[in-house]
Amino acid sequence: MPLFTKIRKNDREEIRVMRNDWKGHDMINVRVFYDAGGEMRPGKQGIAFKAELLSDVLWALNEALQMPAECGGTP
Repeated sequence: MPLFTKIRKNDREEIRVMRNDWKGHDMINVRVFYDAGGEMRPGKQGIAFKAELLSDVLWALNEALQMPAECGGTP
């Protein structure tokens, strides 16, 4: 699974953004990986969606970023 980037979440976890083919579908996979004794393993937390939805997901994330803090946006 090609890895785009890793984002450090805390001392034991990182968020990995990957793109791969799953059963003939071009997929984006955003998943939390955890340290299992020196080896990073995928956890249950994450999301996978068809790459064609990426622009919609990015738009929604940007909208969330613009929301006021009391509505869950950035303070």
